[in-house]
Amino acid sequence: MQQATALQPYKPGWLSNILDVDTADFWLQKLNPIWSLQQAMGKIVEKNWVSKDSMCLLIKTNRHFRMGQAGQHHPIKINIQERYYQRSYSLSQLDAQHVQLTVKRVKDGLVSNWLCDRAQKGDIVLLGEPFGDMTISASPAQYVLLAAGSGITPMYSMVQALEKKQQLSQYQIDLLYWVKRPEDASYLAYFEKLAQRYAQFNFQAFYSQAEQADARLNAQHIAQFSQSQPVVYACGPSGFVQSAQQLFADNPLFKSEAFYFSRVAGDAQQKVVITLTKSKQQLTIARGESILSALEQQNIRPEHGCRMGICNKCACHKSQGVSKNLLNGAEHREADSALKLCVNSAESDISLDL
Repeated sequence: MQQATALQPYKPGWLSNILDVDTADFWLQKLNPIWSLQQAMGKIVEKNWVSKDSMCLLIKTNRHFRMGQAGQHHPIKINIQERYYQRSYSLSQLDAQHVQLTVKRVKDGLVSNWLCDRAQKGDIVLLGEPFGDMTISASPAQYVLLAAGSGITPMYSMVQALEKKQQLSQYQIDLLYWVKRPEDASYLAYFEKLAQRYAQFNFQAFYSQAEQADARLNAQHIAQFSQSQPVVYACGPSGFVQSAQQLFADNPLFKSEAFYFSRVAGDAQQKVVITLTKSKQQLTIARGESILSALEQQNIRPEHGCRMGICNKCACHKSQGVSKNLLNGAEHREADSALKLCVNSAESDISLDL
């Protein structure tokens, strides 16, 4: 699995012997806000709603940006009130200079709400290196793509890339997409049009809270794939991804990404103590909550990247205590082990090397 590359500061080389890079960037950006000697940057040039609460941003990139494979994620840094916040998003490439970023509004989400409501044309974002291995192989194969909510964005990126390369007809793809209601579905008309045009592309949308509600992901939805062994990708909230993992437990070609996590009922009322050994602090947080989120709520901001358990940037040493993986529910009681803060909760008092 590929790891995320942080938005790295410039490393001194021959250029630093003749000028200061930060100073050069400062003056370059007076001429063009995305000019830089070394930093991948982009400028928002267009914004459009693609569903009731999902916004598509068209971003013009500079020459330092390296687009990953369709389906991968990129770290994105955004300046909000003179402070940079980093999140990871799956991008879609339109041409050599433009990418699409689709962001779904998250309740109480600082970055998602800012991008949807406050970001303006001309605003600048910093772009990092791609990571993740949920991509389409070069050799045609059968794929089952399972998406819920904003988990549709990497699926859209992969399908759009195949169509752009005129390769979509070479793959057997079944895309199953769950949202609450029709107005919550992003790129619905696009997928329906592709399904009419390409016999090998099948698309189904399910509405879990419509007047005549569809069932959530279950064995009936995947029965048609029982006689084959397709590549299966699932992306969405942790509960959705866990259901997919259970349904495809015997499929070695299954991969998943979860972008936020469901807290176990009742855990919010139970508290645990986290000891941060390096900074010599003790904090009380809710049992069952993502440790990274809990620390951020108390103005402690560990290094992190994807927030999905993929990039490994937030991993730190756990010296004692019980943690639970929010992706699969597995408890880990081992002391002296590595812990990914974004996808683990504290189930007991715990000590971390932070």
